[in-house]
Amino acid sequence: MRDYLIVAPCRNEAKFARKTLDSLVSQTITPKLLVVVDDGSTDQTPEILAEYAAKHDWIKIVRREDRGKRSVGPGVIDAFYAGLETVDIKQFDYVCKLDLDLILPDAYFEGLIKRMEADPRIGTCSGKAYFINKAGQQVSEGIADDVSIGASKFYRRQCYEQMGGFVRQVMWDGIDNHRCRMLGWIPCSWDDEDIRFIHLRPMGSSQKGILTGRMRWGYGQYFMGTSLAYITASAIFRMGKSPVILGGLAIWLGFVLSMLKGKERYGDAEFRRFVRKCQWSFLLKGKKAAVQQINEKQATAWKPIGA
Repeated sequence: MRDYLIVAPCRNEAKFARKTLDSLVSQTITPKLLVVVDDGSTDQTPEILAEYAAKHDWIKIVRREDRGKRSVGPGVIDAFYAGLETVDIKQFDYVCKLDLDLILPDAYFEGLIKRMEADPRIGTCSGKAYFINKAGQQVSEGIADDVSIGASKFYRRQCYEQMGGFVRQVMWDGIDNHRCRMLGWIPCSWDDEDIRFIHLRPMGSSQKGILTGRMRWGYGQYFMGTSLAYITASAIFRMGKSPVILGGLAIWLGFVLSMLKGKERYGDAEFRRFVRKCQWSFLLKGKKAAVQQINEKQATAWKPIGA
């Protein structure tokens, strides 16, 4: 079966919503249901959503009260669950958390489904995100091959249920990839032309700018269980990417300040050990080789629900 559910949290997306909705209407495999959660928009988003829902019976709108601001991380996942709670997830083969600031190719979801049908261990996947720079060129956001991107989290429903859904925290879209791998599933993304998509709002810039987003990401890594050694290596590597030096430094500061303040960490100690073990393997063996080795080892942990 190829029935898939999309839950799309959004707030004040009048600038981009039509482009994403038009992309979904044009899909070669139409969603069985699209639940758009309007998280208290104060612009023209409600009117745009109502227009599309009136034209397409597979589009459903859930309206939440205005929280007064855009809230990434836990706020987005709260909105996601507000939509998910209105449906029976078991009626679908796949479930997707989707941002409403994307332009997707017409065969995007068909392409993901075909790839998942070819490998039953793939639990979550996505294409690669690109943004348009000031010169009008498409620039990759540099998403690693061993993760699915938070803007387009496409899940085999069985895997989503087994991992327990998304954590209501900033690093929800990192924790889910590691938990999938811990359970023997494979998270991944591909840079193939048929599933590349345009991210109209660059990753990490949706709340108070890119540098604040990078510091927030550093805190998220701390919450997830990342070690100081790994975040230092990661921050140094990212100093070569835009914003040069400052982006990597902001990540490191976000992590270190969280550590010094003794902020909360993710409560599953076994999971945190798994994350650190993976990260040390990335540093010592190189990420591509390490991920392949980890996926092979975790095959013994793969016990799909109902198998």
